[in-house]
Amino acid sequence: MSRRIAVVLLAAGTSSRMAGPNKLLCEVDGITLIGRAMRAALESSGTEIVVVTGWEAERVEAAVAAVPASKPVTVLRNADYRAGLASSLGRAMLQLPAPIEAALVQLGDMPWIAAAHIDRLIEAFDPDHPDIVVPVHGGRRGHPVLWPRRFFPALCDLTGDVGARELLVRHASEVRAVPFDTDAIFDDIDTPDELAGARTRAIGTDSTLPEPPGGG
Repeated sequence: MSRRIAVVLLAAGTSSRMAGPNKLLCEVDGITLIGRAMRAALESSGTEIVVVTGWEAERVEAAVAAVPASKPVTVLRNADYRAGLASSLGRAMLQLPAPIEAALVQLGDMPWIAAAHIDRLIEAFDPDHPDIVVPVHGGRRGHPVLWPRRFFPALCDLTGDVGARELLVRHASEVRAVPFDTDAIFDDIDTPDELAGARTRAIGTDSTLPEPPGGG
């Protein structure tokens, strides 16, 4: 079944807990975090990529452009990025054209998310029963999250820096949980210690290869 799914990559944050550098431009295994996220999105079955930038937009956009694109990529600048993640979500949702059936929201600071993980969520989406698709491991929800088009207006109405968590609670009966057996759906990088841990993890590992669907 052919699906029109956009991958929305959020890359606008201020890296406030990194004590200086933009975390998305920091490298793990020789590749910037935003480069790793872009590669996963481009290698997935998503039909197009929308990247939302904000803080240090020109530098982040240069890193995005450095990844060879095999499908359409749109870069949006969120002038209101300091208002929080919700403003970037809304900026993206307003730009998605009508043929797009759903948007998979990917965070730019999760180094272990691979195309196989994105594809597992896309494959779980049923256009005839368009539920929110969420990865779950050990009873916990993670990221990325796939949102059917019918939720786009609600995503545009969100405010602050908590993302769409409240929508998941409000629409709990419309959430399809997809089991994963990997912590990749939780592991993000916010601090220098977390960055150092990710670099250590990458040593001795061929992290250029995607993890198999559901785990790794």
